[in-house]
Amino acid sequence: MEEKKQDIFEKNEYDANRYTAFCLRIAAIVAVLMWLLNILGFFIIDDRLMNIAMPIGVVLFLLPSLLVKSWKFDYRLLKYVTMGCFLMGVCIMATALTLQLILAWACPIVLSCHYYSPKFTRYTILGVLLLMLISVYAGLLLGVWDSNMMRSNDAIYEVGARIEFMRTAAANGDNILLRVFNFYYLPRAVVLIIVHLFGLTLSSRTHKLLATQEEITRERERIGAELSVATDIQASMLPSIFPAFPDRTEFDIYASMYPAKEVGGDFYDFFLIDHDHMALVIADVSGKGVPAALFMVIAKTLIKNAVQAGMSPKGALEQVNGQLCDNNDAEMFVTAWVGIYEISTGKLVAANAGHEYPIIKSGGGEFRVLHDKHGFVLAGMEASRYTEYELLLEVGDTVFLYTDGVTEAGDLEDRPYGMERLVSALNENLQADPRAILGHVSSSIEAFTGDAPQFDDITMLCIKRRK
Repeated sequence: MEEKKQDIFEKNEYDANRYTAFCLRIAAIVAVLMWLLNILGFFIIDDRLMNIAMPIGVVLFLLPSLLVKSWKFDYRLLKYVTMGCFLMGVCIMATALTLQLILAWACPIVLSCHYYSPKFTRYTILGVLLLMLISVYAGLLLGVWDSNMMRSNDAIYEVGARIEFMRTAAANGDNILLRVFNFYYLPRAVVLIIVHLFGLTLSSRTHKLLATQEEITRERERIGAELSVATDIQASMLPSIFPAFPDRTEFDIYASMYPAKEVGGDFYDFFLIDHDHMALVIADVSGKGVPAALFMVIAKTLIKNAVQAGMSPKGALEQVNGQLCDNNDAEMFVTAWVGIYEISTGKLVAANAGHEYPIIKSGGGEFRVLHDKHGFVLAGMEASRYTEYELLLEVGDTVFLYTDGVTEAGDLEDRPYGMERLVSALNENLQADPRAILGHVSSSIEAFTGDAPQFDDITMLCIKRRK
């Protein structure tokens, strides 16, 4: 049975059946040892009884091990068949060895608790009480002679003689059947019922815990499925088809985002405002998971609307900051870098709202960190003001943008990847295109972090002027 298709109760039944079969194999070994010891003379039990009861009991004890592997019917029925084999095996052996196996009747009750089913535990105690009663009376006729129950020192082995003895005793005022029921069966039945009550309490409490766990598991699966859809929706909101503008040869652009959870708070965006101007955006929302993702959607939409309305990076950031500050009860904030690139001239006008410094390669040189002037984060304080600056990109110049998930990626010793490693990785292949640059940086981060878990979203955007 495929475990991945089982709910928590079915899996528990599967495991409990296997455990019960294992315990019955142990019981079969014990029965065989008793049988052999009796043959060798260590016991004084009638060989005829042992030679009949023990083989049948051993077969019944071993049968569940075969059924667990080959059962083709409703799997929920297997526990009843398994327990039935156990009870019948004990009943047959107890018929021959009533006094010697009295403790064996507690074993089915204890094992039934492993199924964590109050109903199954109740059925088990009913079976135990019924079959123990049968074995007691059958043992009077067929089992080992018990002089205490019969009140006779003369051993009687024949069934007919035992029946006649009980008739004679009843005629003399000694009802052996009633006396055995009252003074032998009932006390042991009461003890087994008490054991059952303890087991029933365990079964009921664990059943409730499993039911709660089942509900939690299903809720997690539902949330997981919804988060998977949310991941797809978030990915569809970001430009993800490359080359993004196959008919534009003036520049090359590439971007990537690897969320730390199913959905992330980082985002990037790039889009043509008109034929000669393109907006570049990279941002990082405080926090992670669903709240950050929802705030990200709002921030991304507001920034895009502001830029498409013709605002400069400075004006767009100031307007979006005011909008995000309104009703920001969650007290979240966004760091953002917004630039408008003039394709024909290579002029880049940008403003920074508390985001990471951009890294620039210009004039045929190496990548270097541009320490631009930071404004305050978006949604952090009303009426914040931002400063614009200009860059002139020549042919071959490259701008690399990123979030703090890149530089703060940690290894197993909690050491950060850091700016120095990032710049070094960028300078290892100065002629690479944006896709190759981002791929190389990603590989460098993975090599550094190793098996350490990712704690923050890793987002990168790179643009290179071609002509």
